[in-house]
Amino acid sequence: MTSPTPDHVSRTDIESKLREIRGEVDDTATAAKPAIAAIVAVGVVAVLAAGYFLGRRKGKKKSTVVEIRRV
Repeated sequence: MTSPTPDHVSRTDIESKLREIRGEVDDTATAAKPAIAAIVAVGVVAVLAAGYFLGRRKGKKKSTVVEIRRV
């Protein structure tokens, strides 16, 4: 019950199969671009927010308070 295999695989057979695979990959990549862009945007905002809040905390933690009194 095995299927007969051809003795010779032509160049056109290989090219057509590669075009078919490339078409599927291109469709998948096109569909995934908006999701990837959203994930990257959220990641950038998260990194900037973390840097801002960690910088604020460090600034408050090590700041010196100088009190000036007039006599």
